[in-house]
Amino acid sequence: MTPGYVNRQPPTVTPDAALLAETANAPSLARGPRFDPISDAVLGGCLPPVAERGLRLAGLAYRDDQVAERHLQEAADAAPDHAAVLIGRYRFYFYKGRLREALDVARVCLAKAARDAGLTADWRQVRREDADFGSYDAVLARFFLFTLKGYGYLHMRLGELAEGRAALDKLLELDPGDKLGARVLLDVLERMG
Repeated sequence: MTPGYVNRQPPTVTPDAALLAETANAPSLARGPRFDPISDAVLGGCLPPVAERGLRLAGLAYRDDQVAERHLQEAADAAPDHAAVLIGRYRFYFYKGRLREALDVARVCLAKAARDAGLTADWRQVRREDADFGSYDAVLARFFLFTLKGYGYLHMRLGELAEGRAALDKLLELDPGDKLGARVLLDVLERMG
């Protein structure tokens, strides 16, 4: 035994207490403006503190579906159309293997991405010249592409191959350099027959 070492059990800390301790001295998002062009453009600006807290607590409670979903709902109640909240819900359902629920959120994300990027609501009608899809600086257009890829992938995983293929074909049309990897998923579909 090392001199001066005392074998003590660490105190029990609940997820809520851990989050409050972690964020007690952090600057509040509500205290003033901050400028982050990526998150402001893609995530819709500052996330309300209640929604941020809900997302953090959901992450801490990830293993307990009921608790995590309660916190995700708190975030959604505070900021229902905020991309960070939508992405949090999507990721939760996706990584839990709840693909149908993830697809429901992906549909909402796709509509938001199109609206925020100034695109038509029907992704099938989006044309390459509607946005600068090839530029990494065109954050909203890229967010639309990433969302479309997730939407197509989920349809593939759910066995809805025609819809998955249509979404991935559109992705490749909008991103002909295939920076987002639509071709890999389309190749999988080809091998499936």
